[in-house]
Amino acid sequence: MKLFYSPASPYARKVMVLLHETDQLSDVELVEGSGTPFAPNAEIIQKNPMGKIPALERPDGATLYDSRVICAFLDARKGDKLYPTGTRRWETLTLEATGDGIMDAALLMTYEGRLRPQELQMTTFVDAQYGKIEQACAALNTRWMSHLAGPLDMGQVAIACALGYVDFRHGHREWRKGNDALANWFANFSERASMQATLPPAS
Repeated sequence: MKLFYSPASPYARKVMVLLHETDQLSDVELVEGSGTPFAPNAEIIQKNPMGKIPALERPDGATLYDSRVICAFLDARKGDKLYPTGTRRWETLTLEATGDGIMDAALLMTYEGRLRPQELQMTTFVDAQYGKIEQACAALNTRWMSHLAGPLDMGQVAIACALGYVDFRHGHREWRKGNDALANWFANFSERASMQATLPPAS
């Protein structure tokens, strides 16, 4: 299998953390590549018509894309270690969707600052996206800490990768303010070997 990814992508980081946690890193060839909505990577378009990463090329089936699809596939190969069954499964999937929602908002903030001409940038748009992140963090801090503190699952991985991306691209924003429980959980979770091995580049 080949994983098309970028070390700066929080969605790709989810997949990489899963590979580490399920001991599948040696099963996948890593192919680094990146692009933007204005200049997508031509090779990646051949794997994912949306031109987005990550994409997982398989020798015996269609190339998979969207991090949630890839993570579910890879986890199933190892006996569903990070997607539990029963009631907790739906909580895990909801947390993963929350993490991806944080990533979506943070990425839009990044694109606004990096890709749109300065004279056309909308501060109100950026602030609205960050408002979604603030709302998500507040909900996690008040409603989801018991799940986050439980057995490792993909919901936790998604939240950690999302918060890591907010720090990476928007570190001046103070998502930790008023979210002490979430901040403490994130600090501890970030010490996992899989998280340390998948840190985004310094710049």
